[in-house]
Amino acid sequence: MKTLSQKLKEGKVLLSDGAWGTMLQDKGLKPGVCPELWNLTNADDVYDVAKSYIDAGSDMVETNSFGGSSFKLAMYDLQDKAFAINKAAAELSRRAAGENNHVLGSIGPTGKILMTGEVSFEDLYDSFKEQAMALEAGGADVLVIETMIDIEELKAALKACTENTSCEIICTMTFDKTGDDEYHTMMGVTPTQMVSEILNEKVSAIGTNCGNGIKDMRGIVDEIRKANSDIPIIVQANAGAPIYNDGETIFPETPEEMAKYVDILIDLGANIIGGCCGTTPDHIRKIAEVLKNRN
Repeated sequence: MKTLSQKLKEGKVLLSDGAWGTMLQDKGLKPGVCPELWNLTNADDVYDVAKSYIDAGSDMVETNSFGGSSFKLAMYDLQDKAFAINKAAAELSRRAAGENNHVLGSIGPTGKILMTGEVSFEDLYDSFKEQAMALEAGGADVLVIETMIDIEELKAALKACTENTSCEIICTMTFDKTGDDEYHTMMGVTPTQMVSEILNEKVSAIGTNCGNGIKDMRGIVDEIRKANSDIPIIVQANAGAPIYNDGETIFPETPEEMAKYVDILIDLGANIIGGCCGTTPDHIRKIAEVLKNRN
């Protein structure tokens, strides 16, 4: 199989997958239960989610390991199972992806804040190192450090992945719109700052996920492309802004509504497009139709 970077250099726009958390909830995951533990206890359900995205046309599928750091798992007293949980996550997605599609090992934030002193850079590094090595051992060929809001935590994860695996790396942050076409993470990081501080030879793509519906991803992609004309950009939007109704969270954007912005994002410079919270295989299937015509 060609590497992700090789495929991107050929000029084809690639398709990522969609939401994981909401899909697992649809399969019966209850509040208060560790989603990542399902890699060991409900492996068939996790496999089904990954396979549903491959069947919908995804060129790559993530792993059920977003909260797989030892810090996150400690909330469930599962920190000692971090390696096994992450390795199983990658094995399941690899089985679903086959040999011709990429497996993106998902690495999310730890929930710890460096600036408060509750954790050190070295502590974060060690936790991300364990997670990254386990994901590679399970079959991930790309590591996606995603939904980050703190540039220093992102740097710790990037350093751990770079120094301890041979995987390609994707980095994404979550930006909120704070004014007319101005975007910052909750910690004040702009898309331009992200580009300037983390790019190195191991980063295969950079971008944004979560936080916004696909319409508001336009400004973020535009700013990243203006900051760097070459780096591939990944966009994984929510299915619209969440609506809370009678204790239920609803993401209102239909597959058709989401798909109509795909060509616009590509024109702005996006190279990989997928979904985040609330997106389903139906959303991915509709985006695949647009990309088929475009490619």
